[in-house]
Amino acid sequence: MSYYFTTTLKQDFDTAIQKVTEELKKEGFGILTEIDVKETFKKKLDVDFRKYRILGACNPQMAHQAISAESKIGTMLPCNVIVQETGDGTIEVSAVDPVASMQAVKNDTLGDVATQVREKLKKVIDSIN
Repeated sequence: MSYYFTTTLKQDFDTAIQKVTEELKKEGFGILTEIDVKETFKKKLDVDFRKYRILGACNPQMAHQAISAESKIGTMLPCNVIVQETGDGTIEVSAVDPVASMQAVKNDTLGDVATQVREKLKKVIDSIN
């Protein structure tokens, strides 16, 4: 089982970020965190890196259900979605598969929530093409 869903886009980076954010919103997710890896690597390491952004996406209803079912599950939240440049001029968008990441947690209720979140994130990845 893969731990992520992915797709490749032929559009510029900023347009891809906007599209991903819009599609996440349609599925009830907001962006809690946004990490600009390129900027961070330059600032902290003085290393040039490709455009690479980590979006911490959260669906409040699903997060509430997950935390209610398993109090420590916040260690695995929010759901990360990455947008990155590839070497061939395309943009790759990938989202975590919460079912794969939750396999270590033995909680049937949490598994149901993870499956629902998986469907929503998969729909986002499938709809941004």
